[in-house]
Amino acid sequence: MRLERKFRVTLYGVFAVLFASGAGWFVADRLKDGDSGELWQQVSANLLMAHGGTAMLALLCLGALGPLHVKRGWRGRTNRMTGSAVVTINAVLIATAFGLYYLGSDAVRPWISTVHLAFGLGLPAILLAHVVTGRRWRR
Repeated sequence: MRLERKFRVTLYGVFAVLFASGAGWFVADRLKDGDSGELWQQVSANLLMAHGGTAMLALLCLGALGPLHVKRGWRGRTNRMTGSAVVTINAVLIATAFGLYYLGSDAVRPWISTVHLAFGLGLPAILLAHVVTGRRWRR
């Protein structure tokens, strides 16, 4: 089931910025301990703010996807496997983002960060698989 063009472009754009800001933050965070650490510290902070703000837009998009796409796709029995994977990965990302923002535990934070990073880096591949599978299904 194809999404309306404007919504699809918005969705892809939001998730592209989310991915780029998250991956960019990861790189900048690793570089802040080097020679030009002050610069990378600032870049890291700015990317993290952009990532958080874009995540709020992603939450709005995901909320709209429920009744517009997920519910109808589930009822129509279309693309359930990759769709379920996309929903699950996004749920893990939301839960781990909540944990990173609100849990101050030094014992748990590195684990949550690793899970968030792994799922965030894997999301584009699953989204692509979902789109490709859905387009094949429509034909």
